[in-house]
Amino acid sequence: MKYFSNDPEFSDRSQLTQSEITQCMSVMEALRDWREADQALSEASRRYMRLNESDMRAIRMLMQAQKQGQVVTPRDIAHEVGISSASTTKLIDRLVAAGHLIRAPHPKDQRTICINVTPQTAQAARKTIGRQHARRFDAVAAMSSDERKVVVRFLTALAEADEPQGDLAAQ
Repeated sequence: MKYFSNDPEFSDRSQLTQSEITQCMSVMEALRDWREADQALSEASRRYMRLNESDMRAIRMLMQAQKQGQVVTPRDIAHEVGISSASTTKLIDRLVAAGHLIRAPHPKDQRTICINVTPQTAQAARKTIGRQHARRFDAVAAMSSDERKVVVRFLTALAEADEPQGDLAAQ
């Protein structure tokens, strides 16, 4: 079943040939296929790590921060994940109990703690999720420089097109 309709109700296609419209529809279908694959990969990663989406976002952020030598506090996690401080405390407690995170004294501020990913969790994430990201990078690396520029231009335009408009923006 085709997900996207060839109905011009919301888009002026008068300047496009039928062949160009077909190409546009193929791009939209390919994007849909990629989104489904990306969502399936995210779900598989969460199942493998036995984590929910907020947990995964926190761990990804912590791993990137650790690579860059940054200290992460519970407040940083709350901001990144978009949850309250109470929910952040529960998230950290749950991930510490599961052996994914550790609390440590903050190196500069005695009033707070910093949060780190355990070496075991970091290794498991690198071994599985890291390999998947490497496959994505390899797909991009296989393109020419000009092709990558076109893809970046397209994805940037798509991100701008997906900014909520009208009634959706008011929500």
